[in-house]
Amino acid sequence: MLFLYNLVVVLVSQLLKFVALFSPKMKLFVNGRKNVFTILQDKLQPSDDVIWFHAASLGEYEQGLPVIEKIKEKFPTYKIVVSFFSPSGYEVRKSNKIADVTIYLPLDTKKNAKKFVALVQPKMAFFIKYEFWPNYLNELKEQKIPTYLISGIFRKNQAFFKWYGGFYKKALSTFEHFFVQNENSKELIQSLSFQNVTVSGDTRFDRVVTILNSDTSLPFIETFINNKTTIVVGSSWPKDEDLLIQYINNAADDVKFIMAPHNIKEEQILNLKLKINKSTVLYSEFISLNQTELQLQNYNVFIIDTIGLLTKIYSYADIAYVGGGFGNPGVHNILEPATYGVPIVIGSNYSHFAEATALVNLGGCISINNQSELNNTFDLLLNNLDERNEKGHICETFVQINKGATDKIVSYIIRKNSL
Repeated sequence: MLFLYNLVVVLVSQLLKFVALFSPKMKLFVNGRKNVFTILQDKLQPSDDVIWFHAASLGEYEQGLPVIEKIKEKFPTYKIVVSFFSPSGYEVRKSNKIADVTIYLPLDTKKNAKKFVALVQPKMAFFIKYEFWPNYLNELKEQKIPTYLISGIFRKNQAFFKWYGGFYKKALSTFEHFFVQNENSKELIQSLSFQNVTVSGDTRFDRVVTILNSDTSLPFIETFINNKTTIVVGSSWPKDEDLLIQYINNAADDVKFIMAPHNIKEEQILNLKLKINKSTVLYSEFISLNQTELQLQNYNVFIIDTIGLLTKIYSYADIAYVGGGFGNPGVHNILEPATYGVPIVIGSNYSHFAEATALVNLGGCISINNQSELNNTFDLLLNNLDERNEKGHICETFVQINKGATDKIVSYIIRKNSL
């Protein structure tokens, strides 16, 4: 099976070069990997002590960031290498300050794995949530480098638990320890005869809790809101927006809407604005025009066509709608609005996200299936302050009682490794 796997990886690597000729994202994926080994040679010395973290994309990086920060704090002389698989992670966080080296992970061939591990020579390696690359994992084990999975999540439909999953199950045997999010994941891992597992929880809770201690003020948002009740829409997709636009167009003028779509391409943003019949302003317009003359308070809808502001904007929400719940893989991050004690509305596709499932069951988050349910839910939360406050309190409490995963992980690492 490993032979077939390696053959497929080689074939895919050639195919991707062809696809990159037509796809800007795939071009980043391919070209970004061309100089990885040169970068490692330039930035790392054989005498350096290194710890390696791998994240599939942006969400996994944010999930692992509390552990990266804590490890850096405990061992300040060690260099941190962070690798990404996806351009959507690397391109956004390639200039992060916590890592000494941030790179793409070369494709999982035996040759790449051997060269990468030889250049990095990590004292430890961490894989965040998932992505089990057999050649890298086998090479780490062969070099006797302790390897950990943090904030892991397992489900019955994964290949490890299928009749044909022996090849993938073997990859799991390379891990020194599994830190998983919940009891179900622990039971699934133990069903494969692995006992080196701890339920530590999800480090994303630690990540969002730190937001409360940071400066989230945005004076221009305060001006726009002008003391009006505000619904913040985060990471919306077209299917979300179809429902939201109908509600916005019929909403009372004393309700403000801030929309931060997932896709901020100019064409799609302008199309979104055209469908809204309320007075609407774009963030790009606000930046380009004379800001002192632009009366933000006179607008009903503010479309944020940039990245990096949503986390702070959630702090101004009375109600949050988090997008993605009408597509695959499903709803986006609900923990950011939850940490501010904001009631949350989402679409129906959330079952793969433990935090969303839990908050729906607790009543802090409401899942809707259609236009009628969205209308009724927003009307309820807008008109019933007690209901809004109660659901917001459930969300805030949920985040607070689930923090602490980072300390559990790092305490274990310190005990087991004399770095």
